[in-house]
Amino acid sequence: MRRYFLPILVLVAALSLAATAAYYSVFGISKLFSAQVTAVVIMAGILETSKLITAAYLERFWKKIHWIRKAYLLVAMAILMGITSLGIYGFLISAYQETAYAMASVDKQVELQQKKRERYETQAAELALQQQDINKQVIELSESLGNNVVQFTNASGQVITTQSSATRKIIKQQLDAQTARRDTVAVKQDIINDSITAIDLRILDLETNSDVAAEIGPLKYVAKITGKDTDQVVNWFVLLFIIVFDPLAIILLISANKALGDGGTEESKAKRVKAPTPSPEPDALPTEQPQVDGHSPIADNRRNKAVGSKWWGK
Repeated sequence: MRRYFLPILVLVAALSLAATAAYYSVFGISKLFSAQVTAVVIMAGILETSKLITAAYLERFWKKIHWIRKAYLLVAMAILMGITSLGIYGFLISAYQETAYAMASVDKQVELQQKKRERYETQAAELALQQQDINKQVIELSESLGNNVVQFTNASGQVITTQSSATRKIIKQQLDAQTARRDTVAVKQDIINDSITAIDLRILDLETNSDVAAEIGPLKYVAKITGKDTDQVVNWFVLLFIIVFDPLAIILLISANKALGDGGTEESKAKRVKAPTPSPEPDALPTEQPQVDGHSPIADNRRNKAVGSKWWGK
C-alpha cells in the first residue's frame, strides 16, 4: 500500500487543481454569456471533465491510437486548456475590477482631501506673508516710539530734549493696532494648521485603514518599486497563475495515471532482465538407465563425479 501513497497523493493534487481551475473557468466564462448562465455552466463543466479524460486516455493508449485521432485529441485538449485559461483570466480580472473600483473611490476621496489641503496651504502661505509684514511694522513702530524725541532751545539758551505726546499717541495707536492684527493672524494660522493636520490624518485613514487598501496594498507596493502601473502588475500576477494552473493539473494527472499504471513504482532495468533458466535437479534424471556390459554409464559417471568431489573436498 505504501508504494501507492505518492501516486494517489499526486492524483489528489491533480484533481484538486483541475477542479479549482474548472470552477474559475466555468464562472469566468459564464460572466461572458450571462443571458444563459446555467447552460454555459453545464457546457463548460462537461468540457473540463472531457479534457481530463482526454489527457488520461492519451497517456494510457498513446502507442495504440492512430496518428490522425491522436493529433485531433491533442489539438482539442490544447484548445480546451486555452479556453480554461481564458476563463480563469476573465474570472480573476473581474474580481480585481471590483476591488479596483472600490480603490478608485478611495483615491477620489483622497484626491478631494488633497485639494482641500492645497487650499489651506495657500491660505497658510498668505497668512505667513502677512505675519512677516506685521512683524516688520511692529518693529518699525517700536523703534519710532523709542526715537520720538523733540529738541528745542528755551529762553535761557538751554537745549531741551523731550517727546511729542501727540506723535507718541499716534505711534502707540498704530502699534497697538498692528499687535492686535498680528494676534488675529496667529489665531488664523493655528486654525489652518489644525485643518491641514486633520486632513492629513483623514488621508492616512483612507489609505491604510480601509479593507480595499489592505487588499491592494501589496500590489501597490510592488507597482511602486517596479515603477509600473498597478493594473500592469495585476496582469502579470494573473498570467503567472494561468501558466501554472491548468497545465500543472494536466501534467500531474498524466503523471499519476502513469504511476498507478506501473503499480506505484517504476520497474528498474535490472528487474526487467530475464532470469536465467534453472538447471534440472539431479533427481530429475531418467529413472530407467541403459545397460552396457552389465553397467550403467550414467550411474558410473555419477559415481566418478562423487569420488572426485570427495577428493576435491580433501
